Amino acid sequence: MPGQKIETGHTDIVHDVCMDYYGKRVASASSDATIRIAGVSSSSSSQHLATLKGHNGPVWQVSWAHPKFGSLLASCSYDGSVIVWREGHLNEWTQVHTFTDHKSSVNSIAWAPHELGLCLACGSSDGNITVHTARSDGGWDTTRIDQAHPVGVTSVTWAPSMEPGSLIGSGEFDPVQKLASGGYDNTVKVWKLTNGVWKMDCFPALRMHKDLVRDVAWAPNLGLPKSTIASASQDGTVVIWTVGKEGEQWNGKVLNDFKTPVWRVSWSLTGNLLAVAAGDDNVTLWKEAVDGEWQQVTTIE
Repeated sequence: MPGQKIETGHTDIVHDVCMDYYGKRVASASSDATIRIAGVSSSSSSQHLATLKGHNGPVWQVSWAHPKFGSLLASCSYDGSVIVWREGHLNEWTQVHTFTDHKSSVNSIAWAPHELGLCLACGSSDGNITVHTARSDGGWDTTRIDQAHPVGVTSVTWAPSMEPGSLIGSGEFDPVQKLASGGYDNTVKVWKLTNGVWKMDCFPALRMHKDLVRDVAWAPNLGLPKSTIASASQDGTVVIWTVGKEGEQWNGKVLNDFKTPVWRVSWSLTGNLLAVAAGDDNVTLWKEAVDGEWQQVTTIE
């Protein structure tokens, strides 16, 4: 499939792009303090649909909620706020909620798997992670991980809601609530919600990077017998972390040294392909071979 160029219309750096569930629209976040939404069609053209204004600083990330909750988009900014936007009439967006719990830049946001309800995790330079869960009356409940990474949280990612190995069809399953986070302290940490309190679920913290962790991404497991997290760092490496059963130690393995800062890592829906965006202006795709070694399958220039 040939690459498609999208003219975002932003007047400054674009920090994040996120495609909606159906692959029809792309939201982009920029230092121009706006979010812009473009329609993507099978033809080579993209169409500007909306510009969302509400932040007072660079917008770092955008994230679409699952469509079962309606047309919702979240954004986080250097201004310390997180905004949830709802589309009423087609391409008409309003701010439905603004979270101002953080005292400094909110660097990362992630919606939980839809089985957990409408639930948003936010990681900030103030060192804290907040998790906001929508109630049926329209309000929100907030749980916190204070000083998750005391020098600052760079990224948050949710675990799949199914425990590894719990293939669908085995009757009822109790969804798990787990998060992973990356920070300016060079570490990756795993958190689990137990009786309403978030506790660290890996001891010690996962430490293989020699510089700040830029991004973490938990792979979809589709009932596979292991959990997998990819972490990308300023030090140029991507590490693949795996664990078998609950309570075992995570094992880290360097996927590759890109010799340039790595900005983002992103899994395919099936969890068997990893996309890596690095400072050399390339996106590479990687796949795990049968022997457990990772191989590069293609480069997207």
